[in-house]
Amino acid sequence: MTIKKIGHCCLHIHVHGVTILTDPGRFTEAQNTLTDIDIILITHEHTDHLHIESLQEVLKHNPHATVVTNSGVGKKLDAMRIPYTILEHTDTLTLKGVALQAFDGIHEEIFEEIGQVQNTGYFIADTLFYPGDSFCKPANRSVNVLALPVAGPWCRIADAIRYCLAVKPQKAFPVHDGMLEPHNLGLVHTIPQQVVTAHGIEFVPLRAGDEKEF
Repeated sequence: MTIKKIGHCCLHIHVHGVTILTDPGRFTEAQNTLTDIDIILITHEHTDHLHIESLQEVLKHNPHATVVTNSGVGKKLDAMRIPYTILEHTDTLTLKGVALQAFDGIHEEIFEEIGQVQNTGYFIADTLFYPGDSFCKPANRSVNVLALPVAGPWCRIADAIRYCLAVKPQKAFPVHDGMLEPHNLGLVHTIPQQVVTAHGIEFVPLRAGDEKEF
């Protein structure tokens, strides 16, 4: 599996000859001109994960791509007449030869009910777990690679580290850091790296534009 971090939570994933794009949000634009997308996974409806105008651009360049998401996002897409496939709860789906499993929950708390929307994490090709904006643990699954949220109004670095240690992936890389200036990424990358490495987890400090074979 090859993963390129477009930025924030927008990932360009190539596995089994299939290309997957996650969460085309408003913090990134590089996804808008890509032409090789087979599947688009959207975890929830917040605009840093679902930017309708960006999604429309992606679909314009990839008219045969399949959007996979949950019911909450589906309501937004219905309003724009964008077709999609529902994958939520703990349902599974094999799409274009790639195994997908949903792990449903609620967005981590920002403050009380603010931003409490349906959030669905996705296990991709039995390798990568991308939780969206949650610290959801994929029950009864061992995780090879974890996309680890490290920043945001709902995310303390201590909680992110504890989540990574609880999931116990073989490898982890940071996501949900697009609201930070590039020169300010140091602590949210180096502190998790320092801690989880001591527990036998390889931490790969991907920045926007970086690509890595996992």
